Amino acid sequence: MSSGKLPPASGLLQLNFCKTLTCPNFGSMDEQDYLVQRSNPARPTLVCRECGAFPPLLNNHQVHAELIAQRQRHADGLCACTNPACEHLGKPVLTHRHCYHAFGYSGDRQRYRCKGCQSTFVDRWSGANKKSELQQKLLAFLFTGHTVREICRRLSLNPKTFYDHLNQIAARCRQKLAAYDTRFLADTSTGHLASVHAPLQPQSQNGVQWLATGEAHSGYILLQDINYHPYDHDCLSDHHDPYQDACRFMATANAGQRPETTPRPDGLLGRVDAKYREVFSRSNVEDPYTQSFHFIYPNRGTLIRPQYTTYAHYLNLKPLIDHWQHIVVFSPQEPLLRSACLSVFEADIRDKRVSHVYVEQDAYWQPGSEPEKIDIVLLSWWRDRWAFTRSGEGNKAICDHGQNKGREAYWLTHASCDAMKKYQQHFHQQFSLLVNEPRRRLRPGGLLPLLDIYRAWHNLCWQDHAHVTPAQRLGLTERPLTLADLML
Repeated sequence: MSSGKLPPASGLLQLNFCKTLTCPNFGSMDEQDYLVQRSNPARPTLVCRECGAFPPLLNNHQVHAELIAQRQRHADGLCACTNPACEHLGKPVLTHRHCYHAFGYSGDRQRYRCKGCQSTFVDRWSGANKKSELQQKLLAFLFTGHTVREICRRLSLNPKTFYDHLNQIAARCRQKLAAYDTRFLADTSTGHLASVHAPLQPQSQNGVQWLATGEAHSGYILLQDINYHPYDHDCLSDHHDPYQDACRFMATANAGQRPETTPRPDGLLGRVDAKYREVFSRSNVEDPYTQSFHFIYPNRGTLIRPQYTTYAHYLNLKPLIDHWQHIVVFSPQEPLLRSACLSVFEADIRDKRVSHVYVEQDAYWQPGSEPEKIDIVLLSWWRDRWAFTRSGEGNKAICDHGQNKGREAYWLTHASCDAMKKYQQHFHQQFSLLVNEPRRRLRPGGLLPLLDIYRAWHNLCWQDHAHVTPAQRLGLTERPLTLADLML
């Protein structure tokens, strides 16, 4: 069965179109430009009549629903509007005063009313933090590798009180970061961003992926999301059908069988080519879970299909950087990241304001190394134009999807995802006992507040080898902040 009907748009949001930059149909939402194959309900496919590309289909309403869910999580505990239907959702009073009226007091705390939806809320942070000393000790124990049981024993807390404090600290960290994020975004006109993804708990195999985007060189993290909701959903889907409601929620039956291990190819070119072969082994090239991938479904909560988390992540990022004049987004070789970036920033890419670059390198590459010789190789069905080089013992490759010829040497020197990867690696090292705790492997919800705390600590407190924080590198602070500063 074939049909010319694309999944319906959600308002103005339509993400189903050709994603080949050189194709005349790139960004076209005219149904006559495509053939929609629905002979296999588990694998509906969009085929471009011009170039033959076959981008997977998405349910636009489900992408929008995930976008709202992410905004609610980002705004949880902030002094901001929490109405999902309001245009001011998640915009803090601290940085968006024009969106709110002061509306009296609740006790000694300021109350505000949203100008958009007229809902009211109280500023939880307008008073002093009476638990600051206890919460500083709790954080100190967490960052020095103590388990939850040890922390509760030392501070005479029960586990429920511990997690209550952790949630309060996370909300305070989100509030603290909101001011620095707004200042960074307002003071920047051009920038290099990087997006990376990794398992939240590498040893758990629970299918939860962690996506982070930040300033590529300083390592300042702007946004992070995971493909997991801490609560259970009733409507789960065994197969992804973008024409059905709730198709973004994965059923437990999707947990695949353990795949056969294949030897890692030698050389960077071999690994890049092997990645393309692995991508084409998926029934959906934008969903890593549609290949032979083994994971154990969490006991609590619901997994979200990665493409919905990723597209919503970039939709959250877009309004933050809409005023920037030129943006380059680096990422590892993963078609999901590429497609989501190209789809969300489609109009900006046409205007040459946004570009996307794959970056791959081996462990021997030294940051800032000058390329010795550049070899151009066209790879995969997409004919992606890769530039490979070598410097000493190190190898590096980039793929500029805008195919801006003549910029290869510059990107080989400056393009990097290292800061984002180190951010995730440091998290796994810093909290290894908590992340790999056997009872937590299938209950990842307890790590959600820790991610917000870690982002604030990394941006404002953590110092690199030069004793400088990411916020200092961007000129946002004059000195590293302390745990006491975070709790103010």
